Amino acid sequence: MHINYEFKARVTQLEVMEAKLKLLEPVFKGEDHQLDTYFNVPNGRLKLREGNIEHALIWYERPDTAGAKQSNVILYQHQPDPALKHILASSLGIKTIVDKKRRIYFIDNVKFHFDRVEGLGTFVEVEAIDLAGDQGIEKLKDQCDRYAALFELQPDNYVANSYSDILLAAQAPPHH
Repeated sequence: MHINYEFKARVTQLEVMEAKLKLLEPVFKGEDHQLDTYFNVPNGRLKLREGNIEHALIWYERPDTAGAKQSNVILYQHQPDPALKHILASSLGIKTIVDKKRRIYFIDNVKFHFDRVEGLGTFVEVEAIDLAGDQGIEKLKDQCDRYAALFELQPDNYVANSYSDILLAAQAPPHH
C-alpha cells in the first residue's frame, strides 16, 4: 500500500490550467481514454481501469471531504485481459462505469490529471504520491497546497467525492 495526498477540482478552463502547469516543464505521459469500472465492495472503492496508458486494478479508501486529503491505495498492475473484468463483474456486480479522457503529467512524485469526464464536465486532479514511504505526509500536503495556489483554486472548486459517486448521484431518481 502507498499513500497519496490529493485533490480534485471542478474547473471550467481546463486548457488555462494545463498551460500554467506547462510553464513548469512537466513530463507529459500522454492522453489516455480510460474506462473505470467500479465494483460493489463492502469497504473502500475497487475499480478496474482500462486505458491505453494506464491499466490496473485499484483499491483505495479516502474520506469524502472537499479539498486535499490522504488516500490509501493498493494498485495491481496487470496485462489487459477481459477475463479479469468478467470475473469481477460476475462475482461483485458493477456499481458504475466512468468514461473519461485524461491528459497525464508528472513533476517529480506529483501526478497531474486534466480530465474530461463523460456526463460530468472538466476537472483537474493533483496526486502527491509517496510510493516508498519516504516523502512524509507534510511534504505531500505542501506539494498539493503549492499546485492548488498555482491553479488559483477556490474552496468551491474542490470536489469531495469520486467520479463514480458524482455519476451515481446524478443518475439517481429524485426523492419525493
